[in-house]
Amino acid sequence: MKIALINENSQAAKNEMIHAALKETVEPMGHEVFNYGMYGAADPHALTYVQNGILAAILLNSKAVDYVITGCGTGEGAMLACNVFPGVLCGHVVDPSDAYMFAQINDGNAIALPFAKGFGWGAELNLKYIFEKLFEGESGQGYPRDRVVPEQRNKRILDEVKKVTHQDMKTILQNIDQELLRGAVSGERFQEYFYANCQDAEIAAAIKKVLA
Repeated sequence: MKIALINENSQAAKNEMIHAALKETVEPMGHEVFNYGMYGAADPHALTYVQNGILAAILLNSKAVDYVITGCGTGEGAMLACNVFPGVLCGHVVDPSDAYMFAQINDGNAIALPFAKGFGWGAELNLKYIFEKLFEGESGQGYPRDRVVPEQRNKRILDEVKKVTHQDMKTILQNIDQELLRGAVSGERFQEYFYANCQDAEIAAAIKKVLA
């Protein structure tokens, strides 16, 4: 699995610590991590939590990555920004039990973490335990196990509802504020990571156009 990490400006100083915790936990499981920044408080390319949502949607809908780890001070804004878009099902995760139940019950493809609220002593340990429970085994298996059939049915229903209530990603990229979009995809390593892994030629073309 390809996993992207995206940090917004208010919590950019924690990127290195979060990235290290993520890599240490998931790479032994066979997953690959791509750090899309921000790369620190001094990173000249600033991302807002809204742009985190835009970037997450581009990466997931183009299949450049399979999963997105993001967040903000409380995690709420990043979660809302992600869930605005089609093809993104983002949960708000605070602790390892949240991570496990979101993976098993909701079977999403992104999480938003609170990187300020409650982020105190032992925070890096909590992150490692969250990532462990999020990515161990196969997701969508239900919790408790006797609820697996209705939970999987509800997930399929939600996926179908999102198809009706959301525009497709290509239309969004055409109509969204182009400066906001350009800011979301202008990070230091975006082009290096994205074009090597993008599997949707139309989304890639739209991004090349906005960056031209």
